[in-house]
Amino acid sequence: MIAIGTIGAKALYLLFAWLISAAAAAWLAERKGYAERVGLTLGLLLSVVGLLVMLLLPGRPGSKWKVQGRLPRRRRRPDSAIRPGL
Repeated sequence: MIAIGTIGAKALYLLFAWLISAAAAAWLAERKGYAERVGLTLGLLLSVVGLLVMLLLPGRPGSKWKVQGRLPRRRRRPDSAIRPGL
């Protein structure tokens, strides 16, 4: 019996790479001070190449990329939020 709706593992991995690169390019675009749509469009249309293009674009002045650096800092909980005994 032939299953018409099955796809191979390679196609599934390519789909995941496509979606992850689109999400990462949108996140990078937002951090670099561009519209999130720019990164999402580049990631969806150019796949992994779009992610590389977003990495090569310079950050705008005052953007999170320029102010905070490449990766965001982790937030620490204030000491008052930590309750002993829970």
